[in-house]
Amino acid sequence: MPAFQEYLNAYGYPTLFILILIEGCGVPAPGQACLIAAAFLAAHDQLQIALVLVTAILAAAIGNSIGYWIGTRRGRALVLRYGRYVGIREPEMQRMESLFTRYGMWFVTFARFFEVLRQLNGIVAGTAGMPFRRFQIANVLGASLWAGVWGLGSWQLGQQIQDYEDLTEKTGIIFVALLIVTLVVFLGFFLRRHLKNHRAP
Repeated sequence: MPAFQEYLNAYGYPTLFILILIEGCGVPAPGQACLIAAAFLAAHDQLQIALVLVTAILAAAIGNSIGYWIGTRRGRALVLRYGRYVGIREPEMQRMESLFTRYGMWFVTFARFFEVLRQLNGIVAGTAGMPFRRFQIANVLGASLWAGVWGLGSWQLGQQIQDYEDLTEKTGIIFVALLIVTLVVFLGFFLRRHLKNHRAP
């Protein structure tokens, strides 16, 4: 993350916006790391946390919307063509499309907290034919939750620590905690859905 400090100090919010936007379009980019670095700088009065959050939310929502548009065109072919470099092939693509069909809004809302899904959820939503209005509601909600958790969380931590090494250690602990909470929420939702379907005549 120290590498981002130079660009953030020189170009500020446009750097944050562009990296998160690119990531949302389906391109592997360090958008989340840049958000953490920007929030850390805001904690030391080099940026404004409110503008960091607004920039991150707008960039994430717009990026995933572009990804959705790509998905409605030739997104599936593009993912299968280049996805093999990150372990995504036809079986993985079918599983993601199946999850979108069954849990579309939930999936889009929480996908930003996971690598690969954060980059591809807009594209896959488009290829799966998810209605754009439903996608946008989940997209904006997910972008806001993601920016709030990582942005405000890193900002709060940044007020208590002095260097990036300490930040990396503590955000790693937070990520594990968030991952556990998110998995528990998903597990509870899936179990509830499974039991409901099992009881249905």
